[in-house]
Amino acid sequence: MIWDDRPCDLGEGAFWHPLRRQFYWFDILHGRLLTRDAGGPQEFRFPEMVSTMGWINADEALVAAESGLLRVNLNDGSYRQLARIEAGQPATRSNDGRADRQGGFWWGTMGTRGGDDPGLGAIWRFYRGEVRRLFPGLTIPNAICFTPDGTTAQFTDTLSHKVMRVALDVDGWPVGEPRVWLDLTAEGLLPDGCTIDAEGYSWLAQWGAGRVACYGPDGTFLRAVEVAAPHSSCPAFGGVGMDTLFITSAREGMSAEALAACPDAGRTFATAGVARGLPEPQVIA
Repeated sequence: MIWDDRPCDLGEGAFWHPLRRQFYWFDILHGRLLTRDAGGPQEFRFPEMVSTMGWINADEALVAAESGLLRVNLNDGSYRQLARIEAGQPATRSNDGRADRQGGFWWGTMGTRGGDDPGLGAIWRFYRGEVRRLFPGLTIPNAICFTPDGTTAQFTDTLSHKVMRVALDVDGWPVGEPRVWLDLTAEGLLPDGCTIDAEGYSWLAQWGAGRVACYGPDGTFLRAVEVAAPHSSCPAFGGVGMDTLFITSAREGMSAEALAACPDAGRTFATAGVARGLPEPQVIA
């Protein structure tokens, strides 16, 4: 079902705030952070592209932006720079991201022309005031999420069709080289945003396929939740029982004919009762 009918050119960063009990998401290309509460729809606008977030406390969030990381007040939208990165330049922007179980925050950067900017992207981590570039040379980093026990990180470079996993140490830093966990090359599927539920199942949005697919810990396909938009982009569990799956979508790159055929493209969807998620960890900032 449609949860919010405001269309996003590039919906991303689906996020349930466990303290505010409120769902947030982004329209990247227009610098918008969207939400809704009992009073109705709300949005905050930024002078640069913003894409994903983690919670610091009940009133503040860490938000990934073109220039780096922002510390944002969720009551009035005011913000200050928390960290700048070398990728913060007109040729790049932030993309997918999520907090890890150790209190760090991972996020991806990529070229503003997407697949036409091969290798400009990277995955970064912020932890206790330190920023490190973890995996450079990517094109469209996505699917950043973590196993329930916090020992493994998951991510993808979308155009590779492969989802990777890498072990983490006790502080959440990668150990060793990433390995291929799920290869979607044969199906031609493009992995986008992802979240892992309380049972360790991965819920992976697939760009162009109009669905979020569920895979077991061993990579076995189990089921899919369909949405009325071809470019499903990012899922997140939320709601009072953490059993509602929110799904963002996008209109980017769709022709007028395609949009006429799929008028719900870019809207945000929700499906209840599919699985139970875990609360997002607090970012130590």
